[in-house]
Amino acid sequence: MQQSPHSPQPQSLSASAIDSAVPLSNLQQTYAVIPRERPHTPLLDTVDSPADLKGFSTAQLITLVDELRLFLLYSAGQSGGHFGANLGVIELTVALHYLLDTPQDQIVWDVGHQAYAHKVLTGRRDQLGTIRSKSGLTAFPERAESVYDTFGVGHSSTSISAGLGMSLALRYQGRAQTVACIIGDGAMTGGMAFEAMNDAVQQDADLIVILNDNDMSISCSIGGFSRHLAVLWESGYQVDISDTGEPILCQRPDMQAFDRRKRHNELRDVPQLEDNLFKAIGFAYFGPFDGHNIPELLRVLSIAKQVKGPVLVHIYTTKGKGFAPAELDPVGYHAISRLPSEDDTKAVEESVIPSTPLLKYSQVFGQFLCDKAADDDKLLAITPAMEEGSGMLEFARQFPQRFFDVAIAEQHAVTLAGGMATQGVKPIVAIYSTFLQRGYDQLIHDIALQNLDVMFAIDRAGLVGEDGATHAGVFDFAFLRCVPNMLIAAPKDENECYHLLNTCYEYQGCTAVRYPRGVGTGAVISQPAQIYNIGEAVIESVLGKDDAPNKLALLAFGTMVATAEQAAEVITSSPSLASSCQVHVVNMRWVKPLDTQLLEKLLAQGITHIVTLEEHMIMGGAGSAVNEYLLNESIAFKVNRPAIYNIGIPDRFVAHGSQAQQMADCGLDVEGVVQQLHKLLP
Repeated sequence: MQQSPHSPQPQSLSASAIDSAVPLSNLQQTYAVIPRERPHTPLLDTVDSPADLKGFSTAQLITLVDELRLFLLYSAGQSGGHFGANLGVIELTVALHYLLDTPQDQIVWDVGHQAYAHKVLTGRRDQLGTIRSKSGLTAFPERAESVYDTFGVGHSSTSISAGLGMSLALRYQGRAQTVACIIGDGAMTGGMAFEAMNDAVQQDADLIVILNDNDMSISCSIGGFSRHLAVLWESGYQVDISDTGEPILCQRPDMQAFDRRKRHNELRDVPQLEDNLFKAIGFAYFGPFDGHNIPELLRVLSIAKQVKGPVLVHIYTTKGKGFAPAELDPVGYHAISRLPSEDDTKAVEESVIPSTPLLKYSQVFGQFLCDKAADDDKLLAITPAMEEGSGMLEFARQFPQRFFDVAIAEQHAVTLAGGMATQGVKPIVAIYSTFLQRGYDQLIHDIALQNLDVMFAIDRAGLVGEDGATHAGVFDFAFLRCVPNMLIAAPKDENECYHLLNTCYEYQGCTAVRYPRGVGTGAVISQPAQIYNIGEAVIESVLGKDDAPNKLALLAFGTMVATAEQAAEVITSSPSLASSCQVHVVNMRWVKPLDTQLLEKLLAQGITHIVTLEEHMIMGGAGSAVNEYLLNESIAFKVNRPAIYNIGIPDRFVAHGSQAQQMADCGLDVEGVVQQLHKLLP
């Protein structure tokens, strides 16, 4: 009898080998309060590596899951960080490390914000309280941190491509090792995931893809793919896996905990479960299974890992599982801040609370969006799955027909905007700087080359703190300013951000407004909305004596204007420089086009030193744009030969920590800027 291409190799855990009689209701505890004291976790404390799990019984694994969940609750309260996604994959993480021989076998996480339990089980339990802090554990898997972190992640939809690459390389080298990729239903909407699945079938690769379906990314999952998964759920059936690895269509066990998926009740015509997208591509499909049932996971995965060819195991989980508030509000509990200590509470009580809370830049964008849409019915807004983070909730509520969440699909988002622009509307693409990198070809080829009327609202520009290098928005000036037809604005504060958004919206062509994560300086937004002159900088202040022999032009971009002003005050009040230095603080406002007329005016006034200041990589950044103009086009610069110096982020990836720590590490805080200026000035 000919063997099926998806038939397994020998050895698997049959149902009889697992204590499957444990009632599902007894598998996990549910908690309602985050503990402030380190919980008692005697079984977890014996686990220093995945090898320590191998002798555990099923009942012990279930106990371990409860202890691990309680420990993660405690740890999150101490350090903050990603929350709901981690609680949802604890059973899966335990099952994988129990069944696989890691680190020889390869576990590849998608995005990686759900890998905290993985870190705990792989020798980093006692360091978890340092996560996302300076010199502590990273928020995501990182190869330099552990041999168990097989691939560095942070962005979405990469796991299947990386896992496929590992599988093919292992096959080429004749190494029989299992590769398992864990990807969420939100990440599966990224086109890269489908490209990888298509190639996995073409290569007939031995690869396990575990689809962790919790009906969520950061927000609720949307779109046709989410509806397809809902169809699979609503069928009431599952494709089970036999002891020999063959698919068996049967009724699905009752899983009332997942009844929220019945919100897709408009889907009346449920096709055969076997006729699903994954099987059509060429994967062996099994599922859906309860992702919180340890005995079921052990049975299914122990067989699936021996099936030859590409295999997809579909599990359902609950984001925030085991913590009642997070189960009720998975969006709000995607990530949390650390619990305040008694000292923190006392400090807050004693502090002076401003009468008007500081606005986040994303809130400024959201306010502009709603204000402008009320006056202009041509405005349409697009986001790649970042409705909350980009400040678009209120716009989506007020203008649902003009709001487009395209899921985790940055390339599509950019070209979608281009298509809209051809029909006489004005699309705004709200996107994080780090994610715009993923739509770069589309920005050049589909938008700028055709000079289409599209505006990019670029959030999280600059250093982003605890999320670290994977999410830093420090390359956008460089990759945008080299593109013809692009205009790039960099506001200094909330008010200027609002008016630059309006200016770029009213401009006919491709524009980008770049603003940072977090709150502004407290600048009040003036009304009505203004239209600034394109490419016009502003001299914010001139400090020091007019007859000083050293005249410094401090050209600041974006939010570095405030730092420049503080540094200028320190320099001009310094005993060693007060009488010998005058500082012109310039808010450049635009990276492209530069205000070259103002540069020439400053040169004509006898400027002796030109310093650029930006929260961006020095290489290719706004300072480089100034250098290029002065060296290539300015006759006055060639005649006067002032010293020129660029201050920005050095040529390295900046490790995670607070934003203030990152700025100090790069010499971009006031003290660091002053030190660099002291070295420059005689």
